[in-house]
Amino acid sequence: MQIDIPVLSKRTNGDLETHSTKYKSESKGRNVYIETYGCQMNVNDSEIVAGILQQSGYSITDMIEKSDVILLNTCSVRDNAEVKIEKRLQHLRHYRKKKSKLVVGILGCMAERLRGQLIGKQDLVSIVVGPDEYRKVPQLIDQAIGGEMGIAVKLSKVETYDDIIPLRTEGVSSWLSIMRGCDKFCTYCVVPYTRGRERSKPFTSVIKEVVQLYEQGFKEVTLLGQNVNSYSDIESKVDFAKLLEECAKAVPEMRIRYTTSHPYDMTNELIETMANYKNICNYIHLPVQSGSDRILQLMNRHYSVEHYIERMNKIKELIPNCATSTDIISGFPTETEEDHKQTLELMEIVRYDGAYMFNYSPRSKTKAYMMDDDVSDDTKKRRLNEIIELQNKIAAEINRNEHGLIHEVLVEGPSKKNQNEWQGRSDTNKVVIFDNSDGLIKTGDVVKCKINNSTSATLFGSIV
Repeated sequence: MQIDIPVLSKRTNGDLETHSTKYKSESKGRNVYIETYGCQMNVNDSEIVAGILQQSGYSITDMIEKSDVILLNTCSVRDNAEVKIEKRLQHLRHYRKKKSKLVVGILGCMAERLRGQLIGKQDLVSIVVGPDEYRKVPQLIDQAIGGEMGIAVKLSKVETYDDIIPLRTEGVSSWLSIMRGCDKFCTYCVVPYTRGRERSKPFTSVIKEVVQLYEQGFKEVTLLGQNVNSYSDIESKVDFAKLLEECAKAVPEMRIRYTTSHPYDMTNELIETMANYKNICNYIHLPVQSGSDRILQLMNRHYSVEHYIERMNKIKELIPNCATSTDIISGFPTETEEDHKQTLELMEIVRYDGAYMFNYSPRSKTKAYMMDDDVSDDTKKRRLNEIIELQNKIAAEINRNEHGLIHEVLVEGPSKKNQNEWQGRSDTNKVVIFDNSDGLIKTGDVVKCKINNSTSATLFGSIV
């Protein structure tokens, strides 16, 4: 049975966009409906939870009105993400009125951050489970059905779920978490507190899973980690550059991506590995956060603007066609107009293909939370709009230079606006729209598209 489960992921403006993720489930029993908010790591975590539940006899459903259990896998990176969960819980009260024994649970980073504050929330939440305690979800659901509330939020130094088979999406692309947690402790970031310290999956486990994904028919895999290029399997003495190389060798016909990187760990060896293997996509997401050395130091980012630019120059030297994207935070505590100007100047120097741009959002437990959030909301908004306007201008200029070029495009399916127009993704991670009114192109095909037109976000082409 093929099942659709909604997945919510981040847009550039900070809103959440609904996608559909398909699961297969043959098990019979109580129906569980899972909603996922936030990053790709959360998407993969939901697949892990679904796999654990299926092994315990639960069925995964896409029909919320027929569910016995509703689980929200949450994000805590920005306050806006948590506000959306609060609103969603209000909506879910409608289903509780129809089904008095409905079990509602909060999973993920928000569960880890707020813990006991979520139990009984909206007179609805009876399960709260952090990212390292997903093995306990079936047990906690069983207890909740019997009327008990349960919380499991202990962080682990060893949990990687490497023995769990995720209940993965059907389709073209797949996500594979190769490590969990983060040791960087950027002063604005809650990840070390909600996901714990860094630990990596065994090298052999990652290779085995990549091969399995290829054998299952997936055309592309994205290796995931909060700081993926700090991956290290100490026992096998394998770092991320070596892991990426071995993945490329193991599945030469499969596209390989990874996210998210840290500039401090973007080594020459990693860049050279990308340049040496055709199936490693020419795309790097390298968050800079700010173009001011003073702000970077306050953020505890471990690099200077000079170092960041040098890394970008090395990428462009060894991988000339590599597309890049970044994260930028506007309005960090004490940010001045000069700091903001330096960020705009850095954007002009690097010229990103895309960016995730946000206003600073104070998060409790972080060091930045203790700083005076002294940049006004109006100033944050104005600076962010200037950043977005510049990025859109740069991206539009870069995409215009694509006109006349031919890209290999991995076909994802019909576009949302027109069923005769299909979309796919280039290896530089750009969405390409093309005509498929004759229906000859199928999902999963790799086609050659000549680019004829573009916007700042999308390329439009025709099949060659």
